[in-house]
Amino acid sequence: MFWLTAIVRPFKLNDIYERLLEDGIGGMTVTEVKGFGNQKAKMEVYRGNSYTSRFVPKIKLEIAVSEDDLERVIHSIQQSSQTGSPGDGKIFVHRLKQATRIRTGEIDLQAI
Repeated sequence: MFWLTAIVRPFKLNDIYERLLEDGIGGMTVTEVKGFGNQKAKMEVYRGNSYTSRFVPKIKLEIAVSEDDLERVIHSIQQSSQTGSPGDGKIFVHRLKQATRIRTGEIDLQAI
């Protein structure tokens, strides 16, 4: 099993969600985050005052996947979130030692 973390543009969330549903992925956690990388800071206006925001709003997706689904999920996220511009995001993959469904006690693949 693997724990996949993807940082993507907020407006791409629905495209990614629809693609993962088509792929049979049944669950993910979504968090609004801010960060910086190669994407340039942007000028914002708040109550008439302008300021430079170095932290860019992003969406963090977290998905537990089986080894069989891993490459397909990575490809789906990449294809549905890509714009070709700096700031499209990153995908990180970590080996997942164990997963447990709290309600039933199921473990590993049965839990996800």
